[in-house]
Amino acid sequence: MSIFRKKTIDDILKERGNKTFNPTMKTLDLILFGIGAIVGGGILVLTGIAASKAGPAVMFSFLIAGIACILAALCYAEMSSAVPSSGSTYAYAYVSIGEFIAHNVGWVLIGGYLLTAATVANGWSRYFISLLSGLGINIPEEFTKLPSAGGYGNIPSLILVILITFILSKGTTSSKITNNILAAVKIGIVVLFVVVGAFYVEPANLTNNFAPSGINGVMVGATAVFFAYLGFDAISTSAEETINPQKVMPRAIIITLLLCTAFYIVVCLVLTGMVPYTKLGIGNALSFALTEVGQVKAAGLISLGAVIGLMAGVLSFIFAGVRITYTMARDGLLPESLTATNKHKVPGKLTWGLGILTAIFSGFLPLDQLAELANVAAIISFALVSYATLKLRKTEPNAHRGFKVPAINFVAPLSVVLFVGLLWSVTATTWLILVVWTIVGSIVYFGYSKNNSKLKQ
Repeated sequence: MSIFRKKTIDDILKERGNKTFNPTMKTLDLILFGIGAIVGGGILVLTGIAASKAGPAVMFSFLIAGIACILAALCYAEMSSAVPSSGSTYAYAYVSIGEFIAHNVGWVLIGGYLLTAATVANGWSRYFISLLSGLGINIPEEFTKLPSAGGYGNIPSLILVILITFILSKGTTSSKITNNILAAVKIGIVVLFVVVGAFYVEPANLTNNFAPSGINGVMVGATAVFFAYLGFDAISTSAEETINPQKVMPRAIIITLLLCTAFYIVVCLVLTGMVPYTKLGIGNALSFALTEVGQVKAAGLISLGAVIGLMAGVLSFIFAGVRITYTMARDGLLPESLTATNKHKVPGKLTWGLGILTAIFSGFLPLDQLAELANVAAIISFALVSYATLKLRKTEPNAHRGFKVPAINFVAPLSVVLFVGLLWSVTATTWLILVVWTIVGSIVYFGYSKNNSKLKQ
């Protein structure tokens, strides 16, 4: 059937040969890009919210989500070395499964990346407001509250997204330098929190009511903190801007995820040991915990570092959304006008269009709804990549791979099962929104993409 027509790996390699983007990124750049995306929204924003649901057992929530993501990361590493495309999961599905599935996956991913960027920007505003308050500057509440709460919207987060979009429109080099600096700041504040907070850990906070909601609370927490691992997949969207991607990308993906998993577990241990979990259901839990134990100056530094560091997450996810949209447009599944690049060899109009849409999301949608929608999009994507890796191994056994998943027949199915399990606690409202968005994507496919596909031509 034409809706299941596939691209070949040779097609992907030929597209890369056109060099629309300038390859400038190396292993360290990609690791910092991944850390910039991963370490941030999870540790600085959602850790406290998840801890309020799972209690001190939230560290197991991170561990469960981390194990699932490590399995998926192995699959991403293999696919990124075999299919070096900025389309990431979309491109992998196009090669292994077929056009219609690839289109809808890309459609969901675009929304997922933009929602993730909006979530991080929303969390950033909490720290920004806290920082200004510590300096004696108070932003009127109506400029920080959503319209549903009687305000004008989250104006600080909206302005941040516009600023990040401007940086992205200036090209990969400026974006890379900015991201590397922001990621380094972010690592510094996480280390600061652990070093200072470790002296205030109360064993009773960890042992009393360790898992208040049992395994169900841990799984709900795992679904919530799964958001904290989003970012390693964004690395794969940089394939066409990476030097020697077949070797560099697998290495960067695996190293990034292992480092970030270690960060998360240590931070959870310290955070829930410092303050009773019942107080942590807020978006700036790290600075709050330090304030609770009297470390006001350290809390101020955390807020300052978060204000600087969280920008990297916004940058990484808008970047990923733009690259997937660009690749779909290049394939004819979205209007070709979206591929027009500016003097910096960046799709300028597309970058600004998605940036403005993200700004609207961050300014006018609630944090918890944003995070859950982003989670579901990513979970579906990760499960699909695990399946696609196994299928491509069978259909293209001789394709060049810079990395191969060990025990693929065990790892890939287990990864799919774990991700399906993480979908168990997703709310009906989120499923409804996702189904509607997917239906819209299917209408776009049959109304435009199917007939304009470059494969058909």
